[in-house]
Amino acid sequence: MLKASKKLDGAAAAGEAAVTAYLAKVPEPARSTLEKIRATIRSAVPAEATEGLSYGMPAFRYKGALVGYAAFKNHCSFFPMQASLIDEMKEELKGYRTSKGTLQFPVDKPLSTALVKKMVKARVAENEGKKAR
Repeated sequence: MLKASKKLDGAAAAGEAAVTAYLAKVPEPARSTLEKIRATIRSAVPAEATEGLSYGMPAFRYKGALVGYAAFKNHCSFFPMQASLIDEMKEELKGYRTSKGTLQFPVDKPLSTALVKKMVKARVAENEGKKAR
């Protein structure tokens, strides 16, 4: 569940179940790495955020697409769903492999909690700004 006090409607529960099923199929150590990323994202998103699969990968939505993450054969990826965020944070992301819209990291080393929270909060602010206009 996203927040302990939040009651899930059917769609939100189905989205969470789909993410849980996705993670269950991911081999270790990538599964544990992605579960840490998921927990960190959950701790940073507003209570109204929902999770589910987008393009076959776990993703969070809040006033539009927010962030996603996935496991691949030789790495895991974090998708801020806004390529410009990777450019804006290039100094902080120096130790990682990046490409347009993707931040790659080892299957056995999750991104730092502080970095994930910073990126999620930046995306929340962007999406709130879009809706305010």
